[in-house]
Amino acid sequence: MKEKKSIFIVDDNKDLIYSVKEGLLSISDDYEITGIESGRKCLDVLKSKIPDIILLDIMMPGMDGWDVCAKIKSNKKYEKIPIVFLTAKTDAISKSMGRLASEDYIEKPFDVKDLKKRIDEILKTQKQRK
Repeated sequence: MKEKKSIFIVDDNKDLIYSVKEGLLSISDDYEITGIESGRKCLDVLKSKIPDIILLDIMMPGMDGWDVCAKIKSNKKYEKIPIVFLTAKTDAISKSMGRLASEDYIEKPFDVKDLKKRIDEILKTQKQRK
């Protein structure tokens, strides 16, 4: 049996977490998906579980995605976790920064089949690096 890949979806919008989770699970049973509703909670959950990839919103109250990404990438224990920004931020500066700080930058709205393809490509690349 193939081992499922662990995905964190970090977004303050519960409906988005639900729709991305259900969308991915409807086209693949390769994933174990955990929805997390804040940046701080993501950092707390990381203490007990390390995912294969994190889908991270940028615009969240309290701790935004930029801060969460920086904290993850600055921690030796978590720095290799690939991060994909899933965001409504479409300005050129955010896109440039996002592409530098993460493995991918995907603008909302997006196609779930395209999201799956991009996740799988990143996970394949990560596996080859190990």
